[in-house]
Amino acid sequence: MIIIMKPSSGEAQISSVTSYIRQHGLEVHLSTGKEVTIIGVVGNKNLINPEHLESMKDVERIVPVTESYKLANKKFHPEPSTVKVGNTFIGPGTMTIMAGPCAVENEEQMMLIAREVKKAGATFLRGGAYKPRTSPYSFQGLEEEGLKYMQNAQKETGLATICEVVSNEAIEAAAKYVDMIQIGARNMQNFILLKEAGRSGMPVLLKRGLSATIEEWLNAAEYIIAEGNPNVVLCERGIRTFETATRNTLDISCVPVLKEKTHLPVIVDPSHSTGSYKYVPSMAKAGVAAGADGLMIEVHNDPACALSDGPQSLTFKNFALLMDELTPFCQLVGRTL
Repeated sequence: MIIIMKPSSGEAQISSVTSYIRQHGLEVHLSTGKEVTIIGVVGNKNLINPEHLESMKDVERIVPVTESYKLANKKFHPEPSTVKVGNTFIGPGTMTIMAGPCAVENEEQMMLIAREVKKAGATFLRGGAYKPRTSPYSFQGLEEEGLKYMQNAQKETGLATICEVVSNEAIEAAAKYVDMIQIGARNMQNFILLKEAGRSGMPVLLKRGLSATIEEWLNAAEYIIAEGNPNVVLCERGIRTFETATRNTLDISCVPVLKEKTHLPVIVDPSHSTGSYKYVPSMAKAGVAAGADGLMIEVHNDPACALSDGPQSLTFKNFALLMDELTPFCQLVGRTL
């Protein structure tokens, strides 16, 4: 449930309500807005008397929360969240661009790509050091060595860095080298990994599972937030449908749906969703128009020779062109690149 306090309520009244809740063994989550304070209650609500709460001074009303996800729920946190990563922010008013190769291949490559995407206007360098692949014989990533290459690129360019993690050991390694960790689609419901990501305290990009509903996705985010880590960003990367013309089907409608249901930032991955560089620009623009807070785009210096996902990667020239084309779209929705 959530308790909505009257606009005139002071610290003493808010403290009185929160103390009552904690005394009964429930958790309290405060959301202080410009005009109103909302007190989120997490736990067994049968342990407290709602009539007593309603009678307390300056309590305006009590609203039940029927969704299973609470902390990710917009009812608990009406204002959209902003997630700080390194020296950059993901959230309202900005358009975060995460760009880089699917897989880190060598240090020279990462330095080259980092310089080029920075020049074109990207704010993040993405790269995969741990690659959970469909085939066990495909390139699996450079692991910690790849993370070191990303750190070196970050030091030279100042770009924030993000890398996927697949285990607690990978989280511990990533924490030493990158600014943000990513939970991939295949691990969206790896609940042990989600808890570890929450305990790490690092900003987390949570990709949607291949066949996950929006509610399942938000409950996965809840696992991370429930461990005390509110710095979660959601990433739509396409879902599995009957269609074969593209690699996956980009559910662009999920962006406005999520904006209605959660306060968490949302970004769109047009590369993994389409599987073809030809469709990336159109879907990137659609993501911006739909209200996304950012984009994740695969960029490679030589897509034809990429060790992973070359067909969906943009060349430097095409990425720079896309960034120029995105500018008026961002201006129309009140965001800055």
